[in-house]
Amino acid sequence: MAAASSGPAILVEGLTKSFGEVRALRGIDLSVPRGTVLGVLGPNGAGKTTAVRILTTLLRPDGGRAVVEGYDVVRQAAAVRRTIGLSGQSAAIQEELTGRENLEIVGRLYHLSWRETRSRAVELLEQFGLSDAANRAAKTYSGGMQRRLDLAASLVGRPKVLFLDEPTTGLDPRSRLGMWDIIRSLVAGGTTLLLTTQYLDEADELADEIVVIDHGQVIAAGTSEELKGRVGGDVLEFTVPDRNRVADAANAIAQIGEAEPHVDKETGVISVGVGSRGSEALIDGVRSLDGAGVQTQGLALRRPSLDDVFLALTGHAAEEDGEPSGRKRGRRRGRSRGRDTAKAVSS
Repeated sequence: MAAASSGPAILVEGLTKSFGEVRALRGIDLSVPRGTVLGVLGPNGAGKTTAVRILTTLLRPDGGRAVVEGYDVVRQAAAVRRTIGLSGQSAAIQEELTGRENLEIVGRLYHLSWRETRSRAVELLEQFGLSDAANRAAKTYSGGMQRRLDLAASLVGRPKVLFLDEPTTGLDPRSRLGMWDIIRSLVAGGTTLLLTTQYLDEADELADEIVVIDHGQVIAAGTSEELKGRVGGDVLEFTVPDRNRVADAANAIAQIGEAEPHVDKETGVISVGVGSRGSEALIDGVRSLDGAGVQTQGLALRRPSLDDVFLALTGHAAEEDGEPSGRKRGRRRGRSRGRDTAKAVSS
């Protein structure tokens, strides 16, 4: 069966998955137009990685339907694998091999000719700034270099759809910015991306549309600006240096907010949405805190961020995704990807 020539690149309808008594996905729906980026955000245990594993044929759903480039992920898994690329949280590379050898192995798994394999390896090493390290063992690479090599490996087969599962986790700020530039260039070239991330600024920067998942369900969807609009205006934020006075500060500020203040007891940061009251809310906040005898630092108004959206929607901050034990991290997934790729290209 040939892939559909129209419609979204990724279509998910009513997808469910459980691990024993844990309901990881409770009927999610997604649609990703071709050549766009969907950012998938979710707190700890939300189900993001479970969804990615199903969409990349590494896991079978219990119910629902998922289609990638017109191919059903269950009935036409081999065709899906030939169409997609996957880069996960941990670099799925062979550290004993050189950067060039890692890419050439993937090329051979895709049954590319030796000439095309070598040409593609050279092209990707250059694109990802790894040409000077091409003949070094990957174990000598920095974390950022290994992450770039892993992303390069996911592109050897020229996938139409690329799944990036928290691709910048653990990278330093400079490496993160470099990865963002690479992702933008891929989208400019027509690649469709589904990006899961624990960094809300990353989704804000890269995604055309954002889906928020919590407890295996989609609880919000829209553009970054649309989601920020759900917070309802400006946010008053400040830090309480004396952690023993955090509760007093929250009580003092509660009367001026449009919702309950969010309190981070570890950092002493308190934030509260104040709608469109602007400077009036700032003045009232200063008076309330002074009246309570609470000293603060950095008291100011700011525009709402996606962090505020998360708090408004879920009641807690975004964290690194946590799936059932043993089902998402480390080299197991890398080996699975290699086996599935081999199976796909030999099918």
